[in-house]
Amino acid sequence: MRVSEISRKTAETDIRLKLCLDGTGKSQIATGCGFLDHMLTLISRHARFDLEVFCEGDTYVDYHHTAEDIGIALGTAFNEAIGDKRGICRYGNMLLPMDESLILSAVDISGRAHLEYNLTLPQVKVGDFDTELVEEFFLGFVREAKITLHIKMLDGKNTHHIIEGAFKSVARSLRQAVAKDKDAENEIPSTKGVL
Repeated sequence: MRVSEISRKTAETDIRLKLCLDGTGKSQIATGCGFLDHMLTLISRHARFDLEVFCEGDTYVDYHHTAEDIGIALGTAFNEAIGDKRGICRYGNMLLPMDESLILSAVDISGRAHLEYNLTLPQVKVGDFDTELVEEFFLGFVREAKITLHIKMLDGKNTHHIIEGAFKSVARSLRQAVAKDKDAENEIPSTKGVL
């Protein structure tokens, strides 16, 4: 089983996170931010990762540190759980409709951190969540997961639908990328021999 447990404590957040890449999509999420809880539950369900996240953060300021630091912790756990990447498919992509929105994501578990983020969000808030924090979450995740991730909005008007579509699309792309390649079970999927 590809599993990782992370504890990350700073002056701004105290996070406990457990990730199993070979799960069934079960989750227990309590971040102090309802919208972020919803998005993390979507990642778990659509990637079929088992995920537990508990965070106490300085939410009296705003949700910035909570969103960014959970992204960092999740990325760290992902990188640890994926190991040497032997036998994985490596790449994944998903074109996902969410009502009027249409989101494309593509991932390469490359060992190189890069994010291309192209979402146009009409509203600055969904509930009490600042929508600019979506990018902060994915930046934290990508840097520590050491993956290349592209997220592109092809259509959309409703901010909630666009963000939800992005999280679902990324989750589905990750699900494909971490899947075991039955034709190359003991191989590193790179001509370099390492990722």
